Amino acid sequence: MNLISTFKIANKLITGNGATEKLLEETTRLNMKNPLIVTDEILEKIGVVDKIITLLKGLPHGVYTGVKPEPEIALVEECKEAFTSGGHDGLIALGGGSAIDIAKAVSGFAGFDGPIEQLFGTDLVPKKGAPIIAIPTTAGTGSEVTNIAILSDTEAQLKKGIVSDYLLPDVAIVSPEMTLTMPKSVTSASGIDALVHAIEAYISVNASPITDALAIGAMKMIAKYLPKAYANPNHIEARENMATASLMAGMAFGNAGVGAVHALAYPLGGRYHIAHGVSNALLLPYVMEWNKIACAERFRDIAEALGQNTSGLSDNEAADLAVETMRTLSAMVNIPTGLRSFDIPEEDLRSMAEDASQITRLLKNNPRVLSTDEIEKIYQSAY
Repeated sequence: MNLISTFKIANKLITGNGATEKLLEETTRLNMKNPLIVTDEILEKIGVVDKIITLLKGLPHGVYTGVKPEPEIALVEECKEAFTSGGHDGLIALGGGSAIDIAKAVSGFAGFDGPIEQLFGTDLVPKKGAPIIAIPTTAGTGSEVTNIAILSDTEAQLKKGIVSDYLLPDVAIVSPEMTLTMPKSVTSASGIDALVHAIEAYISVNASPITDALAIGAMKMIAKYLPKAYANPNHIEARENMATASLMAGMAFGNAGVGAVHALAYPLGGRYHIAHGVSNALLLPYVMEWNKIACAERFRDIAEALGQNTSGLSDNEAADLAVETMRTLSAMVNIPTGLRSFDIPEEDLRSMAEDASQITRLLKNNPRVLSTDEIEKIYQSAY
């Protein structure tokens, strides 16, 4: 564990049922006179975008509805064009991680003269761009409080990240009623994704007492409330707790970092367009199996946070229980258990492992150093 750690989140958090009522107040405070709402066609079709427009009470605005899951670089360029041609001065990101990531990328890219590829990496955004208000409609990504935008490079068939503190949203409005429209499949995948964030942050080599407290708190809430939110989409208490847990997990991993689960998930999204939350959720138990040898005592804490009694168990036994509990929870909310269910050819596993081994930005946070051969073995076990 590092002796020196930093902690960064969105500049302001507004949480709780009805928190979106504060939207106009925040646009005024940030001096947004003509914001662009960045969202998708589904949220427009089911009326969520109209609700947000109503809350703006006549403030001039634009709407970009081109967001797609696992967003490609071209979408950022398209959204940037809408932002600049419309004379917009702020961004309201409405949706899941894809909408928020596109808005963050546009904020960093809009005032930049070069190609977006020059921003991929860490601290390459030259200055703070347009202000961002993030309103998540899923409980999972934590993108509303992190400094990274993840995009799909279709040519390289890889996910790439723009990492910069300039991308941290100015305001995150996390209101559980915004998540009521999530389909059950998104509830489960995004909920387990939040759990991945919490677990990876907790076992990260960069963990700190602050990120530990947030990660453990998030795990406890997800274990209790994800099954309830999945079973009854209108369970507002479960939705509120999942929204809060996702936020806490986002704050944890936004500072401690994520590890091998995310690194191994990148090729699944980049090559086969498997949703980020699904690929993370699917891989988590298999990566946990490999990681437990490096920090079994931390896995004991994870088992307990997930509701298990570990008294009388050795650290290794408790670690096994953590992995088994994770498998049970994933099965409870119908997470797919194998890569073969996505028609991924088995002969692709080696090249996937080679791609994943290049994601050193994430692998360096992992408690166990993994070779390309070991990554391939994880894929084989998950097949």
